[in-house]
Amino acid sequence: MTTEQALLETNIEEYLKVHEHKDMLRFLTCGNVDDGKSTLIGRLLHDSKLIFEDHMSAIKQDSKKFNTTDGEFDLALLVDGLQSEREQGITIDVAYRYFATEKRKFIIADCPGHEQYTRNMATGASNCDLAIVMIDARYGVQTQTKRHSYIAALLGIKHLIVAVNKMDLVDFDQNIYRKIKEEYRQFSKDLNIPDVRFVPISALKGDNVVNRSTAMDWYPGATLMGLLDTVKIDDDKNLEDFRFPVQYVTRPNLDFRGFCGTIAGGVINIGDVITALPSGKTSSVKAIVTADGDLTSAHVDQAVTLTLNDEIDVSRGDVLVRSNKLATVTDTFEATIVWMSEAALQPGKEYELKVGTKNTFGHIDKINYRINVNTLEHDQEDEMKLNEIASCNIATSSPVVIDGYKDVAGTGSFVIIDRLTNITVGAGMITNTEISDPSKAQPRNYSNTDKELNAFIRNNFPEWDCKPI
Repeated sequence: MTTEQALLETNIEEYLKVHEHKDMLRFLTCGNVDDGKSTLIGRLLHDSKLIFEDHMSAIKQDSKKFNTTDGEFDLALLVDGLQSEREQGITIDVAYRYFATEKRKFIIADCPGHEQYTRNMATGASNCDLAIVMIDARYGVQTQTKRHSYIAALLGIKHLIVAVNKMDLVDFDQNIYRKIKEEYRQFSKDLNIPDVRFVPISALKGDNVVNRSTAMDWYPGATLMGLLDTVKIDDDKNLEDFRFPVQYVTRPNLDFRGFCGTIAGGVINIGDVITALPSGKTSSVKAIVTADGDLTSAHVDQAVTLTLNDEIDVSRGDVLVRSNKLATVTDTFEATIVWMSEAALQPGKEYELKVGTKNTFGHIDKINYRINVNTLEHDQEDEMKLNEIASCNIATSSPVVIDGYKDVAGTGSFVIIDRLTNITVGAGMITNTEISDPSKAQPRNYSNTDKELNAFIRNNFPEWDCKPI
């Protein structure tokens, strides 16, 4: 019996206190379709003794009903909850699961492997600290393996575990594992991911997932669970550049005016001098208010309400920063875009952009190059299609407050929304806050709503031939 199990039975309050102070690791599983991502998560939960008996009984019945594993107990059904997922034995939407060990808590994002659902994978990876890239030992590194690895690197994930799965189907052959390991190393050397580790596993049988494998005694490293428990993520967060995108201004009474939001980067203390961007007005922090009481300081990822010592004009979409660490205010920048729509991206077409908490209008002025995920080479293209990745120049109709994505993800990323359907069609990571050649991007400035409406009608409904409003 572990220490936590003993506490759970004898002192529930102490158990909850210990559990509350564990650090959190968010990770995702990704890779090609049918590489065993959902089965791996099921195995992690099963071998960690984190599945209730009634849930186990239901999964056993569904395993017989859908027969996706020839009558065997199908661990993938622990995360594949949609009816269509269970019928086909595939993952379609991102599924989240939560569990904990004695060392830390985990949030798992199980991402689909089909190319058709690459956008779902990008969504699941956007808040993760680590990615487990699954590779089927029978087939080695596939195109989707490379695409998902590149997206993980693009989203700033600094820790990668390459799990070579289904080793039981290749007789636990060490040479096959070594070949795949070398092939992936050659591909990933240009991804700039500082921490890449490898582990041979069999998710179905449980080898090297939670328990060590007797069939692969040639592997000297830690199990997958051992790697997850020990990977260090404390140094990954930016604690230098304070960024606070204002989500809401609260005024419950005449004596209180606070600015609500989640800290995107850095640390803030009472008395710190801040600047509101894009206005440039300065003040200092009077109080840091939370639901659990006032704080003397707050850090990245905390949701707080800030009050200031001066009555300056701050609205939703503005960003509060330390006065000695300013962000960039601009209407032109470079970004890497992942396109998520069946309709191709069209340079010059007006889209709605959501940067942090600010909504504005803008357009892709130019596609600099498309990135070939197989070779990481740059191809010249005039448009972007579904699941393609490209470097683009962006121009917005009003100034936005931004950072490079690798510096502060919260102010260095944005989504692109189709103005007609209101569907998210792309996601972008800012690579350069200033375009080296200003002539490459021409911002479109609107002085009023009528001009915005005129531009929207001209770009989307030219057949109407309307007179200007």
